[in-house]
Amino acid sequence: MPKSKSKSKSHRPSGAERLKRSQAQSEEHSHLHPTGLITWDATLVLTAGVDEAGRGPWVGPVVAAAVILDPHQEVRGLNDSKKLKPQVRARLSEEIRAKALCFAIGQASVEEIDRLNILQATLLAMRRAVDGLQPEPLQVLVDGNRLPTLRQRAFALVGGDTRVPSIQAASILAKVHRDAWCDALDQEYPGYGFAAHKGYGTAEHQDALERLGVTPWHRLSFAPVAKRLALGPNPHLAQGLQAHRLHPSLEPRLAPLQPARKVSPLP
Repeated sequence: MPKSKSKSKSHRPSGAERLKRSQAQSEEHSHLHPTGLITWDATLVLTAGVDEAGRGPWVGPVVAAAVILDPHQEVRGLNDSKKLKPQVRARLSEEIRAKALCFAIGQASVEEIDRLNILQATLLAMRRAVDGLQPEPLQVLVDGNRLPTLRQRAFALVGGDTRVPSIQAASILAKVHRDAWCDALDQEYPGYGFAAHKGYGTAEHQDALERLGVTPWHRLSFAPVAKRLALGPNPHLAQGLQAHRLHPSLEPRLAPLQPARKVSPLP
């Protein structure tokens, strides 16, 4: 009796096939929405969500992330990063990195924050993140009410991190990335509590600033830091700046200034 033929296995699209399909859909649906948006449906075009972390802290770079989600690989549980517990953010961050079509991290340094102001530095970090995406998105959705200068059609959405999945994903990546930076900084400068307060102006941070002085990673243009700087002495600042100039490897260990980039692997 002849053996029955085994049923063929369902075909799972490769990374290249998924990317090609998304690009084809983008071209097919590239007509303009009456608002100027190409479409609200991020499954039809390559749409990047953008969000930032670290505008308010007194220390460290401001970080932005840009994410193009894969409509065929759902990431469940997305939300505004501030509404998620750290362990949930960490798990989702790994899943986003594994499933997204592409993502990129952009930063603006403490020096850029002090020179430009925190708003302009944030927009710069966002632009660096979007510029790091491959493939490039056809449209960009940014959380908030201000937009960076971009080549792509872009839209600012107040509360976007509560209702747009790609922005929520970007919010999570940016937050996890910056929190890890603060954890590393805590090892370099024990006593400030950076791992706990992540650089925000808590009572603990204020107390440590008064006792220990300003570090090279504090934002000198922020009023509480500028006030403490004027009082002096600030031994960490002098030593740290010298170490920073003599040993530039300190900087990449804490956080790279250029956008980190990941593209879905292609066969």
